[in-house]
This record gives sequence, C-alpha cells and structure tokens, in this order.
Amino acid sequence: MSRLLILALALATAACAIPTYEAEPVSAHQWERRQEAILRQQAERERLCRITRDDDRRKEELCRGVSGASQ
Repeated sequence: MSRLLILALALATAACAIPTYEAEPVSAHQWERRQEAILRQQAERERLCRITRDDDRRKEELCRGVSGASQ
C-alpha cells in the first residue's frame, strides 16, 4: 500500500515538472498570431494589475513583470 502511495506521489510530482512543448511558428502568419497573443496576454496582465486594489494579497503576483506598476 505504501509503495503504491509513493509511486502515485512520484508520478504526480513528475507530471508537474514536465515542460509543455509549443512548436515554433513556421509561417509569417503563425508568427504574427503568436506575437498578437503575447501582446494580448501582456495587456491583460497590465489591466489586472491596474484594477486590483493595493490591499489585495494578489496585487504583487499580478503586477510582477508589469512595467510602470506601482507597488
């Protein structure tokens, strides 16, 4: 029973450590879509940082890496 528990714990830990693979874009259109997605994600992070109250415990995490964030 304990071996099964240890095995399950090891598998769960290993699954978290596996990096996700994202294929590199090969066409100009794919590169453009990728860049647009990155810009949308950054804009969303900036928006969340801007609208989060200063007393919110998530403020530091949401504003990490956001340029011009007042912390």
